[in-house]
Amino acid sequence: MTAVPRPSVAMTLPNAIPVKHRGAKVTTFLILVFFALLFALPLYVMIVTSLKSMDEIRLGHIFALPQHPNFDAWDTAWNKAASGFTNTGLKSGFWNSVLILVPSLIMSVSIASICGYALAFWRVKMGNLLLSLLLVCAFIPFPIIMYPLIKMTVALKLYNTSFGVSVVHTILALPILTMIFRNFFSSIPQDLIKAARIDGGRFLGTFVHVILPLSPNILVVVAIMQITGIWNDFLIGLTFGNVQSYPMTVNLNNITQTQTGVRTYNIYMAAALLTAIPPLVIYFISGKLFIRGITAGAMKG
Repeated sequence: MTAVPRPSVAMTLPNAIPVKHRGAKVTTFLILVFFALLFALPLYVMIVTSLKSMDEIRLGHIFALPQHPNFDAWDTAWNKAASGFTNTGLKSGFWNSVLILVPSLIMSVSIASICGYALAFWRVKMGNLLLSLLLVCAFIPFPIIMYPLIKMTVALKLYNTSFGVSVVHTILALPILTMIFRNFFSSIPQDLIKAARIDGGRFLGTFVHVILPLSPNILVVVAIMQITGIWNDFLIGLTFGNVQSYPMTVNLNNITQTQTGVRTYNIYMAAALLTAIPPLVIYFISGKLFIRGITAGAMKG
């Protein structure tokens, strides 16, 4: 009588992960944790430094937790820190950044989405040439076209205004955003557009009622890209704005550069964190949508 072989663990548990695969996953996890901690270390130092007094900072223990944590540096950075010739802190720069961000976000997303829709679905005369020019323009360094943009905004009486800064951000973002929208819209079946045309849909009607409901992922991706880029900008706001319309990043630079006497590092760190919080909050709120948009083909080439 022949003995029936006992089924192995691999046979009884077809979904079991082999030991060598588990080891690779653990190694990968540890490497990711290491690099996450490495990148988070400067943020940790900034947070704990902003909660310390200057006497505690002078002890030199930058990684130590604050003995008596307080938010005095945050209050000073927001309300009373010297920014140029004023002592208004970052508060005025925050609202200037909002006034720059909102119009630029609306204009850039609206114009780029319509242009990308036209290039993807409609026969545009010399459309391929326009697409090639957009690709070239997307990689032109900003300093090369800075002077022509200054002359243009001066002629339009937009120079040294918040709206002028928004217009410049829109112009610089249009090439790459149009390419992104065009590539995403090209993945939508042409039959939907044909059906809309048969039902009497016009150019904008088809765009609003057919294309936009299918495009929340790409809209979130582009919005986060624009919000992050505009909010963190320094050079455009400094070049095209004025003292009353400087964005938050310019105020941050003024706070760290115009202090005399004692270098108040706790205020500097608090000011830097306050400047970085708005885009971080937006990303954490819509981060899942951002990742979903990329994986769904929003950045598809």
